[in-house]
Amino acid sequence: MKAKTEFDKIWKLGFGYMRLPRKGKGFDLEQINKMADAFLESGGTYFDTAYVYEGAEIALRESVVKRHPRDKFRIATKLPLGTSSSLEELIQKFETSLERLGIDYVDFYLLHAINSESSKMAEELGAWDYVAQQKAKGLISHIGFSSHATPEDLDEILTKHPETEFVQLQINYHDWENPDVQSRRMYETARKHDVPIIVMEPLLGGMLTSPGSPIASLLRDANPAASMASWALRFVAYLEGVFLTLSGMSSLEQTLDNIATFSNLKPLSEDEIAVINKAVELIIAQPRIACTSCKYCMEGCPSNIRIPVLIEIYNNYLVHRTETNLGHEYGFNTIRNGKAKDCTACRACEDICPQHLEIVDTLARLSAILDR
Repeated sequence: MKAKTEFDKIWKLGFGYMRLPRKGKGFDLEQINKMADAFLESGGTYFDTAYVYEGAEIALRESVVKRHPRDKFRIATKLPLGTSSSLEELIQKFETSLERLGIDYVDFYLLHAINSESSKMAEELGAWDYVAQQKAKGLISHIGFSSHATPEDLDEILTKHPETEFVQLQINYHDWENPDVQSRRMYETARKHDVPIIVMEPLLGGMLTSPGSPIASLLRDANPAASMASWALRFVAYLEGVFLTLSGMSSLEQTLDNIATFSNLKPLSEDEIAVINKAVELIIAQPRIACTSCKYCMEGCPSNIRIPVLIEIYNNYLVHRTETNLGHEYGFNTIRNGKAKDCTACRACEDICPQHLEIVDTLARLSAILDR
């Protein structure tokens, strides 16, 4: 494995600065400081953020960079391609990240959310050459990318760019065999290329920890002393080739629970794996709105609503019985498109829907949850 010795020195838990606790219109820096301090004191060193996580790079500067010696932590941040149209923009974004973070170099720098489309953009803009140049200058220690692509896309990218030192993938027990995410196949593709893996979304944005979820009682009965998060974290932490598991922690309580899990990390037993498999079966069995994402409904929408995406967000609410992570996904998918509340109830979408779904009513229910 590439850079195995160095990567193996990193504690297996990484602190994701994506879902930080808020206070008023900003971040709760007092609580974030306590979370970061507890993480560092327990042996953690890896902090993950991104240029597009609004305010997160600055929060990381204030809570970690300004308060701890530089050799006590590692920082990962990411270069967004989807909102860039020139190499000059990429350069500006990299330099802005350094300025926001208050650092002279980035330990782990990722091309953000690479898929077939953004991979072509990276080639056209010269992103790979640029980050390689910054590494040669000592401004980047390790180069990698995060990806929600298909296994075929991932294979193509890794084949074309053997300089990739690590890859960040969405892996969790919910998505391991999910045909839309294909966590297992993405993992196997990375293993084929012998590229070290960072796991993101091990808790599915916190949805696998919902106390209202149909799997909550199953996991509690199997081990009353174990948190729901610990089941999901242990599922990925012992996968061969995984050197780090990220958790986007939102409270000191979550931080301490994750620290406890990784301080006494044990692989899942066969009986525990059977419980996990049962949990997945329970999740799959939950009723959903039968949207096939054909997108016919979007063609004449006067409010430009990404209807299939919003229905999927509502399905996640139905299945996991929690609003956790939904706000983030909802906000991301309505930046340039209409919100559920923008539906005019013209029902043009329903007239064309092959599944005859009650789209207007579904959007109204989603709006009641997230349009606040």
